[in-house]
Amino acid sequence: MTLRVTRLALPLVAALSLGACENATRTERNVGTGALGGAALGALIGSFSGDAGWGALGGAALGAGAGYLYEQSERSQDRAYWQGRQDARQYRR
Repeated sequence: MTLRVTRLALPLVAALSLGACENATRTERNVGTGALGGAALGALIGSFSGDAGWGALGGAALGAGAGYLYEQSERSQDRAYWQGRQDARQYRR
């Protein structure tokens, strides 16, 4: 009985949790995506050593950090783009 309830509840919880991402900022989406991908990869690697839980936890932490660094890189590129665009407009005048 418990297994049936779990099989039904997990997809429902996953579908409902996606609704929470609707108003997320770009930073929150990138960090969340990094954490999710890191957790999946960490669980896969951890399963080979016999402890998928710790692997997922470590992978989630590393993935969240990587997602944050990616976001900072994107922001830096955005700032450089807009600064270059502003400089080009001033040069035209």
